[in-house]
Amino acid sequence: MSKKNDMLTREALDAQEALVCTMVLVAAASGGINDREIGVMSGLVQTLPVFRGFSSEQLDAATEAAIALLREEDGLAHAGKLISQALEPRLRETAYALACEVVAANRSADQGSLRMLEFVGAELRIDPLVAAAMERAARARRQQV
Repeated sequence: MSKKNDMLTREALDAQEALVCTMVLVAAASGGINDREIGVMSGLVQTLPVFRGFSSEQLDAATEAAIALLREEDGLAHAGKLISQALEPRLRETAYALACEVVAANRSADQGSLRMLEFVGAELRIDPLVAAAMERAARARRQQV
């Protein structure tokens, strides 16, 4: 089994897998991942320096593994633990910013997405003022005329 497909049986994620897992958490919170969220996640992986060297195949595998992780008993708690352990402090803010982008992609966040964003912020120990600024910036980038 490849490293990416073996995400669930390991006790750790690498940083890029943890970032993808964070995006999947907030996308799945609203009852499933929609095409807009998939497009945002794919675009972020293709353009951001933090994902340099991370292929679309790796994105697909990490996304599938993260969804399977959430289906586990206590999967959310397990995912939160793995994400927190994988990310050094400077990448925790990156993870939260990515989560905000995925939530903002839907133009109107539902309660499930907002609760999941709150969960992610708590797991990553994001300062509430920093979190609010990132959330507002993500909303501002998604505004339409």
